[in-house]
Parts: sequence; C-alpha cells; structure tokens
Amino acid sequence: MVLEAYADTILPGRKRWPGDRAVAGVSPDGGAVAAGALLTLRSEEGGMAPALDTLADRLDEHAQEYAAETGLDLDSTVPAFVSLDFPDRIRLVQRLTDPTHPEREAWTSLAMFSVIAFDAAAHAHTEEALVAGHVGLKIIGFRPPGPDGLWRFDTYSYGRQLARPHPDTTPSGNPA
Repeated sequence: MVLEAYADTILPGRKRWPGDRAVAGVSPDGGAVAAGALLTLRSEEGGMAPALDTLADRLDEHAQEYAAETGLDLDSTVPAFVSLDFPDRIRLVQRLTDPTHPEREAWTSLAMFSVIAFDAAAHAHTEEALVAGHVGLKIIGFRPPGPDGLWRFDTYSYGRQLARPHPDTTPSGNPA
C-alpha cells in the first residue's frame, strides 16, 4: 500500500474503488499503479524486490517525521505515507528526491520504476500489454505492430523527421 501510494504520487491515477487510500484519485486516467508499478518493482530483472519492504518501512518513518514537523494528524488505520493528503505526499517526495537528501538514490529509483511501468509496461511483453489495454501505453499513443507482426512508426514522435535513413537501409528498415 505504501509503495502504491508512492508510485501514485509520481504518476497519479484514478481511484480503483471508492475507498482506495493508496491511490489519491487526482487524475481521471490510470497512473503508475494501474500501469503495473508494483509488478515492475517486484520483477527479478529490476533488482529492487529484496529492498522493497525496507523502503516501504523507511518511507513510513519519513512520513511520520514529516507529520510531526508539520503538525499533521495521521490516520492510524493506514500506513503513515498513505495517510498523507496528496499535496503532502508531493512535498515529502520532493524532499526525499532532493539532491541533498542522503537517501535520494533509493527514492529516485522508486520513482523511475513507476515511470518505466507507465511508459514501457516493463513487467509484460509489449504486445500482451497492448492487448490488455495497458493504461500508460494507451495514453502515450503506443501503437501495436502491423498485421504482419512488424512494428512500424510512420509518423515521427517529434512531428518531423530528425534524420534521413542510411542509404543502405532495406525496405523493412534493417541496415544492410
């Protein structure tokens, strides 16, 4: 729940159900949580899984310290970070990811995994994620492969061609 709330702070989403406390619900679309941030964090390839329980505990400790400093009353029925209102979550994450914070690398890594889950569906095969309606890929406009199974991008992401193809490039787009 704590890590979901952190991921939702990085890329906010829509509440999954009315009483959802981890997802603040500040976006009309799905965010990092709906995009599979926890699956990405827990993946063996990412290497973060062994540290997640410790990071969640540490994030809660930071939330308790933040609440004490700012005079906030926390709801004891949920973890401390989850109890914070969205603007306070943002302020705490800004503090934790500040270049001067001694734990910055850990918190920045968690943020990066949230973005990777949203932008790339890193926990799933791209075609499977597209078929399943992966929220991040859908929002960024990632298109499926053509009927022949080849990935083509006939429009340019910057709205214009940045470079001409090499003269030895084959019609299928492969270098000679």
